[in-house]
Amino acid sequence: MLSRSAQGLYWMGRYLARAEYLCRLLRLQVEALVDRPIAEIHFGWSRIYTTLGRQPPWGDIETNESDDYTLADSYTLAGDLTFERDNPDSVRNCFVLGRENARQVRHCISAEMWTCLNLAWLRIRDLDIEDIWKVSPESFYAETSREIDTFAGVAESTMYRDEGWNFMRLGRFIERAQLRVSLLLAQCAARRAQGETSDADWTGLLRSCKAFDAYKRNYSVEIQPDRVIDLLVTDPLLPGSLCRVLDALAAELAAIGESPDAHAGAAAERLAGRLGTLIRYEWPDREDQEAVLTQVGEDCRNLHSLVTTAYIDYAIEDSPVQTP
Repeated sequence: MLSRSAQGLYWMGRYLARAEYLCRLLRLQVEALVDRPIAEIHFGWSRIYTTLGRQPPWGDIETNESDDYTLADSYTLAGDLTFERDNPDSVRNCFVLGRENARQVRHCISAEMWTCLNLAWLRIRDLDIEDIWKVSPESFYAETSREIDTFAGVAESTMYRDEGWNFMRLGRFIERAQLRVSLLLAQCAARRAQGETSDADWTGLLRSCKAFDAYKRNYSVEIQPDRVIDLLVTDPLLPGSLCRVLDALAAELAAIGESPDAHAGAAAERLAGRLGTLIRYEWPDREDQEAVLTQVGEDCRNLHSLVTTAYIDYAIEDSPVQTP
């Protein structure tokens, strides 16, 4: 596969996964505005920005504001995270970039995938925060998340299973792994700073990871933070658990096959294998589990760099020799 096509499919997978993840977080956050205490609302906004590695437009979020100021701040923060064109991580920008990458590799995806993506884009392209805020912002986030999930389902049923399929899924899983690690670290940092967090904070974390029903099935409705973290990190039966995502990205990387840059390709496969090992064998016995998550996050960033070097930006002298 041409490196340009691999790059487009990889980044399409990453950007759409980021947009979907952010929609889930924002849906829960705006739903919390109805009846949650101000401290919990501020915690939710801080968790989202920490997960993205960004600062709010005006810096730190103040926790001693009135209800009116909190609602006004939430309107501004939601606008920044959803439609702000100067925020590279806003839902709109992630969707725009995901669609643009899809357009550039139009020959690699199915007609049904392209149609699905365009229909979603036509719905959101002319909207701004005022349009959704006065109606039902949570419905907008739910619908956008559902449309991206639908796109993934259409891809599952219509996309040709060549290396393009693997690159798209590799991008999706690397993005999910990094976001999951960042979200868990943000939750742990808040827990450490505050001394304790409310059950609602942990329930929100489970819901944002589509894991609340799985938690109730395994542990009942009583929220215990350590159990929440373990479920989200180590449960092999939970579709979005960190261990399952890491295994999936290792499988996609192995399926892609030999890299034009053999050294970087082999290093990427070794690192992908070590990521799963960290969770399976080091997590249960480590007292400092945040350090394991930090290591996984760093390794995911290194894996992205190795994948880019191995399959996208490899040196010309390392490219395959063309025989007559």
